[in-house]
Amino acid sequence: MAATGKAIVLPGGAALSESELRFVHSRAPGPGGQNVNKVNSRVTLFFDVRNCAVLSPGQRRRIVETFPGRVSKEGILRVVSSRFRTQAANRNATIRRFSDLLTEALTPRKPRKKTTVPARAHARRLEEKARRSQRKRLRRGPQLDD
Repeated sequence: MAATGKAIVLPGGAALSESELRFVHSRAPGPGGQNVNKVNSRVTLFFDVRNCAVLSPGQRRRIVETFPGRVSKEGILRVVSSRFRTQAANRNATIRRFSDLLTEALTPRKPRKKTTVPARAHARRLEEKARRSQRKRLRRGPQLDD
């Protein structure tokens, strides 16, 4: 998925327009000298997952299930950036991160192949357990019988 100009290309070829994204600017927390109290450099991107016409119902569900902490009850995905000192850089960072998140959610997972423990590895584990048990038994002092 790549952010190309005013459109974000989703896996599968569909394009998401930047007009479907809403940006809110606010003051960034943390140190920054005199600049920090005057400039709204933090950028928060909001994307309405549930009402996006470009996404299929299955894709919407995958996004919500993949990022339960980022998607609100109303179906709004939120991405924040306050890393950079300028609003433009933070805006680009949020778009890049949003693009990466959608790619992560919409790329199909490779099915896991079920495997078994090799017989030799199983035997080696049991031998090591026996050796460790023997070593601990030898550390004990002589037992006095009553």
